[in-house]
Amino acid sequence: MGFKVLLSPFVYVYHGLLAILKSIGSFFKYVFLGIVAFPTMLVRLFTNNKSNSKVTLASKKTNNNYKKTDMLLAEHEREKSKKEAEEERLRKFNQEIREKKAQKSLNDYIMDTSKLEDKTADEHLDKVGNKVLSFSDKIKNLFSTILGGGGQVKDKYQDAEEMVINYEGPEAEKTKTKQTYEYIARTLDGQVVKGYFAAFSLVEVHSFLKSQGYKIYSIRTNRWINLTYGNVGGTHDKFKTSDLIFFLAQVSTYLKVGIPLAEAINILTKQFKNKKYKRILSTLHYDLTTGRSFSEAMAKQESAFPNLLINMVKTAEMTGELPEILDDMEEYYTEMEETRKAMITAMMYPAIIFVIAIGVGTFIMLYVVPKFIEIYETMDNATIPGITLAVLALSEFLQKYIIYIGISTVVILIIIIYLYKNVKAFRKTFQNFLMHLPVFGDVIIYKEVTTFTKTFSSLLSHNVFITDSMEILNKVTNNEIYKELIYSAIDKISQGKSISSAFKDQWAFPIPAYEMIVTGERTGQLSEMMQKISLYYQDLHKNSVTRIKTFVEPALIIMLTVMVGVIVLSIVIPMFSMYSQIQA
Repeated sequence: MGFKVLLSPFVYVYHGLLAILKSIGSFFKYVFLGIVAFPTMLVRLFTNNKSNSKVTLASKKTNNNYKKTDMLLAEHEREKSKKEAEEERLRKFNQEIREKKAQKSLNDYIMDTSKLEDKTADEHLDKVGNKVLSFSDKIKNLFSTILGGGGQVKDKYQDAEEMVINYEGPEAEKTKTKQTYEYIARTLDGQVVKGYFAAFSLVEVHSFLKSQGYKIYSIRTNRWINLTYGNVGGTHDKFKTSDLIFFLAQVSTYLKVGIPLAEAINILTKQFKNKKYKRILSTLHYDLTTGRSFSEAMAKQESAFPNLLINMVKTAEMTGELPEILDDMEEYYTEMEETRKAMITAMMYPAIIFVIAIGVGTFIMLYVVPKFIEIYETMDNATIPGITLAVLALSEFLQKYIIYIGISTVVILIIIIYLYKNVKAFRKTFQNFLMHLPVFGDVIIYKEVTTFTKTFSSLLSHNVFITDSMEILNKVTNNEIYKELIYSAIDKISQGKSISSAFKDQWAFPIPAYEMIVTGERTGQLSEMMQKISLYYQDLHKNSVTRIKTFVEPALIIMLTVMVGVIVLSIVIPMFSMYSQIQA
């Protein structure tokens, strides 16, 4: 349907061409009839000339032969009339034949034209669409011969020589920061590919590609390449949680079956279709082949991997339990992702209802209410209810300032978002306000407690020092209130006090959670107790979100109903007043 709507302008073009064809057909019709009638005109002209000549000859003979009688003249006239009658009959017969042929040709033309007109617009659209698609296929085929998909380029390097570099020349000089290099090489399966790789020198790129078994044709870099394809694995490239879960599951599986880590990362590079992920994993694989540890290679990718994961991998490298920790991290991020999706799903319907309510109310105020203003202007203000006057005033206000209201709303939202991301004091104040809201504040607190205790439990269970765990927790959370609690805990620990003392009498940390931490410290099972706290508050968080959804959905529907009802009543009530005045 969308494709037909897109091609609807071609329908009008088609009908215009059809009208032109009809006019051309009519023109050729009359030309054809004229051509057919032309022989008849010649016959008639020839017959008249012949008759005139005979009359002249007869008159000459009469003048020269005065002795002929009137009987011969009368006989000549009879022969003349007989011949004219025969010629007239023959002419009429030929004319009927020509008219029948012309009518048959005209009927055939009309039938062909009606067949064209009987075609539906859909058929013409399909025909035009098929032509467009065939044209686009030709364009695709043309480009496919020049530039193939998946980074493949036209194989013009069939007889090209492999690139040779001097490992002790300028190519080996390292830059202070990573540069993005563009390379063209032939893979092991014979495909010529173009790619981008971040490194400190051209030699590093060449060595990495050679380690992959590539046949290298060119490696280059310039400002344009760095500007367009720079920041490989940098701050703008970050794994989504769902893709990170897949990454952890695959790496853990490969390690368990005995595949080396570098080879496992190389396999994953081929599995991901996302170009950014490919660049991150290629750089990660290169760092691993140069002797860096897994955690160091991940840390070099800046924000591509979470800080928690990097620190857990660092711990695993010391304990030799990398597959197990990767499995734990997969489970951890899976639970966090499920909680996030559950909250988004729960708030999706109320958000849609809210947007619809605002849209419907604005539409009525801008386009429906103004239609009644002219009617109400004929009424005395004393007979118009106050609610109607208020609605009319609001409608007039929105008509005048709706554009300014929209622009102001967008600007305010942008300013709030900017301040929230960049100004710590504003972010803390805003979070403090949200956490003190009824119902909604509990959801935020339960989420933060769940994240804190789950992460803390995972760190402690893998023998990460408490001080290091607190530093990692400080990087995991974005809530400034909890950052202060963690800083307080670090300070208490440095003074030789217990962890629980930092969370005592804190409004943002529930009392049951505090008591369970105290119990864990006394029994020496702090990790297990943290795990139980996380499970308990995770359930509370889900239940709170469900309650909010159950409360907000009917509340928004009632709000929409009341809003529309008030507007309608404000319009209808004066109508009854006018009707009463007319009857009186």
